[in-house]
Amino acid sequence: MLRSIKSLYGYRIHAVDGDIGRVCEFLFDDKAWIIRYLVVDTSSWLPGRKVLIPPGIVKQSDLASEIFPVVLNKEEVENSPDITTEKPVSLQHQMELYKYYGPLNRPREGYYNVPPFPPPEREGDPHLRSTEEIIGYRIHATDGDIGHVDDFILDVKDWIIRHMVVDTGSWLPGRKVLISSDWITHIRWRDERVYVDIPKDIIKDSPEYDPSVPANRQYEIRLYDYYGRPKYWS
Repeated sequence: MLRSIKSLYGYRIHAVDGDIGRVCEFLFDDKAWIIRYLVVDTSSWLPGRKVLIPPGIVKQSDLASEIFPVVLNKEEVENSPDITTEKPVSLQHQMELYKYYGPLNRPREGYYNVPPFPPPEREGDPHLRSTEEIIGYRIHATDGDIGHVDDFILDVKDWIIRHMVVDTGSWLPGRKVLISSDWITHIRWRDERVYVDIPKDIIKDSPEYDPSVPANRQYEIRLYDYYGRPKYWS
């Protein structure tokens, strides 16, 4: 079940006793490429506040409804750790989130199959990043820049980012391609660049991605066969 990250912005978060806000971004681990938190803007209910919700407490739902039900009531959300999402999540905040959500963030029937997140082990987490932060970063192939990050393709079944959507900009105007997260070697946050281990000429002729058509397994087969890379589902 693949979805564009951008298409999930604005989805309502529904507690057991009413709506609490809308998804405005996601925080992900840039090593495992898994979503750790949904960032929820609660301004329509709690003005000036954002909260973090781990995907393990999100109940499976019909995505067409644009609603993510959660196993929380509004009081529990209101009492959740206050956090500043504009800065990296500190160790103290991570510990507070782990203690608060840990008992709820476990496998259960009817909820998404997301492994419980581990407790933080060190000061800060250099691998916890915002999807909004990285959109716009330059993409660097083995022999030069090829465009910038435009979006992500998320496997909602397990909340893993499978692909990065690349807008090839002035290099190949009007074209977008997908790069698997497995092919990203590293990200240099200071330079705002994402590095992939593929030459430009190979990317140039890769299967084009049409954002108006949801990515599916048929497209992924074409993509992986073109690059000759191992498929993540095999």
